Amino acid sequence: MTAPYTFDALKTDVEEGRIDTVLAVQVDMQGRLMGKRFQAEYFVESAYEETHSCNYLLATDMEMETVSGYKSTSWEAGYGDYVMKPDLSTLRRIPWLEGTALVLCDVLDHHTHEEVPHSPRAILKKQVQRLEAMGLKAFMATELEFFLFDQSYDDARESSYRDLRLASGYNEDYHIFQTTKEEDVMRAIRKGLQGAGIPVENSKGEASAGQEEINVRYADALSMADRHVIIKNGCKEIAWSRGKAITFLAKWHYNAAGSSSHIHQSLWSLDGKTPQFFDSQAEHGMSETMRHYVAGLLTHASEITYFLAPYINSYKRFMAGTFAPTKAVWSKDNRTAGYRLCGEGSKGIRIECRVGGSDLNPYLAMAALLAAGIAGIEGKLELEAPFVGDAYGGKDIREIPKTLRDATRHMTGSTMLREAFGDDVVDHYTRAAEWEQEEYDRRVTDWEVARGFERA
Repeated sequence: MTAPYTFDALKTDVEEGRIDTVLAVQVDMQGRLMGKRFQAEYFVESAYEETHSCNYLLATDMEMETVSGYKSTSWEAGYGDYVMKPDLSTLRRIPWLEGTALVLCDVLDHHTHEEVPHSPRAILKKQVQRLEAMGLKAFMATELEFFLFDQSYDDARESSYRDLRLASGYNEDYHIFQTTKEEDVMRAIRKGLQGAGIPVENSKGEASAGQEEINVRYADALSMADRHVIIKNGCKEIAWSRGKAITFLAKWHYNAAGSSSHIHQSLWSLDGKTPQFFDSQAEHGMSETMRHYVAGLLTHASEITYFLAPYINSYKRFMAGTFAPTKAVWSKDNRTAGYRLCGEGSKGIRIECRVGGSDLNPYLAMAALLAAGIAGIEGKLELEAPFVGDAYGGKDIREIPKTLRDATRHMTGSTMLREAFGDDVVDHYTRAAEWEQEEYDRRVTDWEVARGFERA
């Protein structure tokens, strides 16, 4: 791993002509990068201190619609500015874009300069700070899956997303020959991310035709979320530059497996040296802290599902027999369960949340998981026995909410989330969920027309 890219290194690169553009970006509610391209000389002179963006960026939907019903901003309030404060510790070169560096920004209130509570990065930072006050540090890793297509984004859109050509014609899970044919794109992704300061472990074929997975090294929770959003943006940009398209839809086609973003999580001492989930004398090597943490995840599983599955499409992924879970139970090294114990009996012991799809916002998902885990630790919740067998067929066990409407109801009524995030934050994302449901409910789908045009 190369040394971190510093502000002094950026200034040198600007002076010597290697960097001419700096992307200053914030993360929106959907987990996308929004911001400005600065002339590098201007950024190092003054914009590194702060810049500004319209506050509607944290109150829009996937299509940038100015949605009504938000307390934080509206037409009546005039859609004012937020401050974007560059976090220079996130500064990095972007190798796949010529002469470009990128920095992530925190979002601050224009008047008070306090962090905007419903901004994704602030939500996660609050939970990280709660853990630090308990003498704990969270390490996490996300495994991102996506589908690769041989068409460009423009071609896909102009064909109304019909007759898309996948990069593979057959299931390519761990398949070396097929992934060799995709190596032009995947090698560029691995090299590009590595060059951007994101330590890549591997890429591989996944469980459907054209499906890929990219894995990077675990990190503290905030750093991992930062990496995650850059990975998604980078994968799209690199594929686009080669005339290809990538989708992170949780379920792009009825006949295909869903795409997930499994989240591995463990707690350590503040110095990152002593695992707090490991007890060599305990059953499975699970410490008391880990047992309480996992109990919190399970107790509050329905309440946090929205942050793992934020769209109508997200719930199409939860189908039995597809390696996407349907039950919120824990089990030992069992991919049919929503929560899988990994690294049993070792210092690498961790819990893998398999509920989240590739469409999640990593800051929100990690914050919700940490909030639930903290509630388990603080409440000393007792962990149920591990599920054994095929969880898809399990009877009378905890289920993952089947629809966005159901998950929204659980989130809105969650005392745990309201205490952890604040009422205004929960209400903000409740409005986002409601709007997603409202938009879907009034749409007429191709399936409805084909099914009923003649026969209705």
